[in-house]
This record gives sequence, structure tokens and C-alpha cells, in this order.
Amino acid sequence: MTKQAAENHAHPSPTAFLRRLLGGLLLLGLLISIVARGEGNLTAQFQTFVTIFMGIFVEAVPFLLAGSVVSGLIAVFVNQESLARFVPRQPILAALVGSLLGFTFPVCECGVVPVTRRLYQKGLPLPVGIAFLLAAPVVNPVVLLSTYAAFGWGPVLIGRFVFTILIAFGVGLLFTLAQPDEVLRPGAVVPLADQHGHDHAPLPVRERLWQALTVGGDDFFDMARYLIVGSMLAATMQTVVPQNTLLALGSGPLLSVLLLMVLAFVLSVCSTVDAFLALSFVSSFTPGSIIGFLVFGPMVDIKSSLMFLGVFKRRIVLYLILLPLALSLVAAVLVNVYF
Repeated sequence: MTKQAAENHAHPSPTAFLRRLLGGLLLLGLLISIVARGEGNLTAQFQTFVTIFMGIFVEAVPFLLAGSVVSGLIAVFVNQESLARFVPRQPILAALVGSLLGFTFPVCECGVVPVTRRLYQKGLPLPVGIAFLLAAPVVNPVVLLSTYAAFGWGPVLIGRFVFTILIAFGVGLLFTLAQPDEVLRPGAVVPLADQHGHDHAPLPVRERLWQALTVGGDDFFDMARYLIVGSMLAATMQTVVPQNTLLALGSGPLLSVLLLMVLAFVLSVCSTVDAFLALSFVSSFTPGSIIGFLVFGPMVDIKSSLMFLGVFKRRIVLYLILLPLALSLVAAVLVNVYF
């Protein structure tokens, strides 16, 4: 296999992806026609699945597209020297900067993945990227305003942002002990100049903008496959496990937290609107479980954990799920016990 063929195999072109997507849609249409002739209950469940899947997918696509556009702009307009001057190399400061970087790149959990990958290709230190990946879906102006609109200025708003920053900072700091080639997939480690064989030469602004949109389009199609699979898994779980069953068990300082964190993982609601969904749980769930829902869900859900596979090795993706899960659980239980 030639080098070019290997690259095409590892990173399918948009045309190849569209062919696969079209094949999947045809298969989906066939399944619909088969189910339509079957049991009424099965047909209803399938319709529920399709409705939930489309709701998650349509909600997430604009944010993935926005993140991909930002990724393209970073690829063309941000150089490694500027990034090196902006980001500290001292581990503690680096992880702290990463946990606050969402105010510079305000993206949700769908858009943050392509942006993080592009920043790594520009030479971003490993702990900064990890902290940014986990914190940015919450620690940005849009989510700050939406959470304030839902809960006002109070313990939920403060707890959501404080715990998110602390958890992202702590996990990012842990990754100062690792090397990039141990954590990142090879495609995410190679600097952008090496991938294309040259650095971006100075071009007119219009041409550079077009180049940025082209790069962003490639990123969008590359990450969309993970979004589709993640949305399908989330829709399947919501169809098989009724939400009412989960909510009926939501009592106690520990059980309520676990249930709402599982629900956040399954629902895969965008962080820009999840505060309004959490508001509907206030009357039946503990304050700690509400905070656990608002902290853990944006960091890790089904669709974003699938998208992590486009940047990190599988073992690292598991760590990026379990570490925020454990730390969010501890923080939420402490809120229930002491407040």
C-alpha cells in the first residue's frame, strides 16, 4: 500500500464518506419499510428512535460545523510561534490556561473536538488540550449566559463552573506525566506543516479564508461519522431504557447523582441548552445531582466520547471518560452531603 493510499484509508475523503452515508441511509430506508410491515409496537419504537436520533443529530450538527470552521481558521491564521508565546509551559499554569481557554474559543462538546485536534497540530501542549477539551463546553460565554438564564446567580451556576474548571484542571495536570505519542493518534500528532509538506505561504485574505473553509470542511466530514454513530447509540439507549424509569429512581445523595449523570451521558444534550433541561429536574432531584448532570454531561456523553476516537487512542478515551466520571461523582455527592 502506498503512502497516499494509506492516508486515504486512515482519513476517508468527503466523497467516500458521502458514499458510505448514502449507503447507510438506503439501509435505514430498507429497515423502515420492513418494520412498517411488522408489529405496531415495534414500528412505534422505531419511529421513536428516528425522532430522537434526528433531534440529537440536528441539534449537534450546527455546533460541529461551527467548531470545524474555527478549526479551519486556526489552521490557516494561527502559527505555532504565536501559540507558543501565548501558552505557558509550566504544568500547573498550562492546565489552568487550558481550563479557561473556552473564553477564547467558545465551542460546545461537538465543536471542541476538531478545535482541540487542530490546536494539537499547531503544537499545543498536551495538558492544555486535555483541560480545554473537558472545560470548554461549559466554560464559555454562551453557556454562562444560558445557565444564568435558567438558574440565576446562585449555587448551581457557581458550582457548575467551579467544579468544571477544577476537574478539567486536575485531569489536564495528570496528563503532564504522559508523552503526546502515548496519548494522541498519529494523525493528531503530526504538525500541520508536515501533513501538507509546507507551511501556509502568505496569501490574500480572501484566498486564506477559502483555504480555512476547505480545511474546516474536511474536519467536519471527518468528525461527522463519529457524531452519527454516537447519536444513533444515544437514541437507541433512550428508546430501550425509558426516561421515566430512570427518573423514578432518583432519590438519595448517591443514587440520584449516578442516575442524572447516566442520563446526561445518554441524552447527549448540547451544553448550550442543557441547563433548561436540568431545570425540569429540580423538583425531584437533589442539588448535587443537578450539578453532576451539568458538569459531567458536557464533558463526556455518547456522541463526544465517540468523537474523542478521532484524536486520542482508545485507552486514553477510556481514561477521559472514567476520570471526569469519578471526579464529578465525588463533587456532586459532596454537595449533597454538605449543602
